[in-house]
Formats: sequence, C-alpha cells, structure tokens
Amino acid sequence: MQDLQFVLFVSALCTADLTTLNVPSELRTTLFDRCWALIHTEAPPTDPKKRVLDLRGGTELTLEACLSTIRSLLTDAGIRTLTWDHPVSEPTRESTPAAKPLIDRLGQLYPDPPEIVDPEQPASG
Repeated sequence: MQDLQFVLFVSALCTADLTTLNVPSELRTTLFDRCWALIHTEAPPTDPKKRVLDLRGGTELTLEACLSTIRSLLTDAGIRTLTWDHPVSEPTRESTPAAKPLIDRLGQLYPDPPEIVDPEQPASG
C-alpha cells in the first residue's frame, strides 16, 4: 500500500500547480507522462484537470514500473526529498451531522487552538 500511496502522491504533486515544489516543471511533466504510458495506450491528456493517474485497472507490475520510473527520474535529477510550501486551505466541505457530536466533544477536551504545525515563515536552514 505504501508504494501505491507514493506513486499517487507524487503524480498528484507533479500535476498540481505548485510553484514551490522542488521538481522542475519539465521533470514533472516527464514523470507523469511516463507513468501514464505504462497504464494507457493513448497519449497523456493535455487538460490539467484530466491529468490523473488511475491505477485501479493496473497490476502489481504496473505499480512497480511506475514506482521505478519515479524513483529513477528523481534520482537522476538529484532530488532525494520532495519539498514544497503550500498554505493551509479551508475545508472543502462541512462535517457530516453524525460527526458533529464528536467534533463538539473534542472541542471541549482541547479548547485551545492547536499550535501551528506549518509556520507561515519557515525557518531557513
């Protein structure tokens, strides 16, 4: 499962419009296009909204090939760790009514706002 999550996560990062991702735009396109070619016979979509890898119809071999492709391209580019800076976004939907009692109880247990995990001004290192 970890390999699947990694492949889907990296492909999503490569198709996201993140300006701070430490993967050059050209390499992002290559990563996605090569993984796409392992799954499909047609050319990768040019519409950014359709550039999504769907591995549900693939096999373990397909996943391993995508994983190997991603790792080798990142290694060849000298990228050992993916980094990006993206502000925290608002929730895209409200909690379900069934979850509200639990959320209220958690609010009573932890009334203070949480410490910021991702500071607005990351420490330079």
